[in-house]
Amino acid sequence: MTVASGPVELDIDLDRSSPVPLYHQLAVALERAIGDGRLRAGDRLENELAMTTRLGLARPTARQAIQELVRKGLLVRKRGVGTQVVAAPPIRRDVKFSSLHDDLASSGHEPSTELLERASGTPAELGVDDLVEVDEPLTYLRRLRRVDGEPLAIMSNYLPARFRLEDDDLRERGLYATLRAQGVGFAIAHQTIGARLVTTEEAGLLGETEPAACVTMQRLVYDDTGRLVELGRHIYRASQYSVQTSLVI
Repeated sequence: MTVASGPVELDIDLDRSSPVPLYHQLAVALERAIGDGRLRAGDRLENELAMTTRLGLARPTARQAIQELVRKGLLVRKRGVGTQVVAAPPIRRDVKFSSLHDDLASSGHEPSTELLERASGTPAELGVDDLVEVDEPLTYLRRLRRVDGEPLAIMSNYLPARFRLEDDDLRERGLYATLRAQGVGFAIAHQTIGARLVTTEEAGLLGETEPAACVTMQRLVYDDTGRLVELGRHIYRASQYSVQTSLVI
């Protein structure tokens, strides 16, 4: 790849014997380059004529590949400038019981966590007595999760005070890994996913400009004895995060 202020040229291998259309192969190669950092936000692609001549493609093929990424919000066409990279592809997670920290790490990203707030009290004192039914004190944690240095989520968790939750563990490990290390056997989780606009304070933490949407998640987790493990109330940047599921038909 040529690194310069001008258009970026990528070495792209296309399999002309594959049943996968060439435009889709090109789109996948460009999206992969955005995801691994070879193409960064603001980079300009070479123009269609130069790209098609170099790769031996028809111009409609390159145009269709680029349009596919424009629809995904990864590229933008600007008159007089050309085609530019908008941003890295958003984080996509399956609907399953898992830790965001572990999901990010396993997909090749670098997660980091900032502890914003910590408190303790009864469910009533913490304002969640309508959501959890426990007689023991809770520990409240509010954390900012970043991915590759960029803010992604604000996570609020309420856990029984019997758990040992060291600040260093909360910064360096996933919450569920910390709990498993203390012998917690997860059994069932009830999860609700929604959306809303961020508050001014949340926008500042997430690096968003208002008005901005966020994906919301509320999760109640119980162990194999039926006791509460966690109430999680998280928000994610809608511009950088989506939830996906597979349907059997």
